[in-house]
Amino acid sequence: MNEAYERERQNNSRLEELASKVSALRDVTIDIYDNARDQSVIDSTSETFSSFSTSLKGSATRLGRMAASGNKVAVLKLAGIIVAVVLVLYWVAGWLF
Repeated sequence: MNEAYERERQNNSRLEELASKVSALRDVTIDIYDNARDQSVIDSTSETFSSFSTSLKGSATRLGRMAASGNKVAVLKLAGIIVAVVLVLYWVAGWLF
């Protein structure tokens, strides 16, 4: 009877070890999944900023051509846009800091 009790205790001990290893493996799997999901968000954000940068460069080029044409209204629009951008950046910087 004592031998059966000892085997049962050993089995319970091994079962607890196995349960802790399974739990650790599950935690690692969840961490890998979270990291992969975060990486896809970073990639998506990078693509968005790249697209925004390209769009902004195109707009700046068109505005530069418009101002170079000598059209006074175009120059005033360009100056207004620049002032508006500076004000928005100032407002955002004040909000963040």
